[in-house]
Amino acid sequence: MAKNNNIVHQYYKKDFGEMTILVRVNPILFTGTEITLLSNGTKELRELEFDENIEEDLKIDGFTTAGPLEFNLHLTGLV
Repeated sequence: MAKNNNIVHQYYKKDFGEMTILVRVNPILFTGTEITLLSNGTKELRELEFDENIEEDLKIDGFTTAGPLEFNLHLTGLV
């Protein structure tokens, strides 16, 4: 089984106006991380488990593909 370091994660984003949700998906283990950015500047972090249909589910929910830079800047607290 691949280690987390060797996996090319997939990133998604959706803007709700008052909040933005960024999602990182591990397409091998179907796990991920969700960052919710609230308009007041706070953020919430959740670790998630998905099923094999996560990519389709996110697209149906209106998420678009995103890049890793924005996600990782928020994850590390640099933004």
